[in-house]
Amino acid sequence: MNNIIISPSILSADFSNLERDIKKVEPYVPWIHIDVMDGHFVPNITIGVPVVESIRKVTKLFLDTHLMIDNPYSFIDIFSSIGADLITFHYEAALDKTLQTIEKIKNNNKKAGLSIKPDTKVDEIEQYINEVDLILIMTVEPGFGGQKFIESQLSKIEKIKKIAPPNLIIQVDGGINNKTAKLCINKGANSLVSGSYIYKSANIKQAIEALS
Repeated sequence: MNNIIISPSILSADFSNLERDIKKVEPYVPWIHIDVMDGHFVPNITIGVPVVESIRKVTKLFLDTHLMIDNPYSFIDIFSSIGADLITFHYEAALDKTLQTIEKIKNNNKKAGLSIKPDTKVDEIEQYINEVDLILIMTVEPGFGGQKFIESQLSKIEKIKKIAPPNLIIQVDGGINNKTAKLCINKGANSLVSGSYIYKSANIKQAIEALS
């Protein structure tokens, strides 16, 4: 798979059959992407602590947990305690607590990720790139699955790649399919989040393979 980490987003799974849909992708990927939304930072409410805790019980996949919530600092301990392996939070939600939030994740012995929305410039987070394990570039406005890929965000991937330490994971989320995946990889992305494209495909294995 060319060392590209594919992280299927369960936002596009059937929530009434979540374990089943996780098992559908489990043989083909190392990670699963969990979008936690609070209805404040983004205009949608998805899942919270009890569901993440339940997911941890049914899979050994690496839990790539994306907090799209206000005041992420206050929720790091609880998400760490229920089994998240990587906790990614939004720079726009943390702002003056960005560094403290990163430190709190690391103090819980978890991987730390920092995400930016389409309107946020790379310059704003450059100072944190050496502090985190992952940078997540959103190529749609966060909140809902199935949106169209914003091509103008590709330049951010390229810019981060130029200044990133060699072990940084550059992840892209939003409108990822077999075509947009190649665009992101060509710019330097090494992790892709995909929901609709994977879960709505006739052959999940082939869809995942086509992404890398």
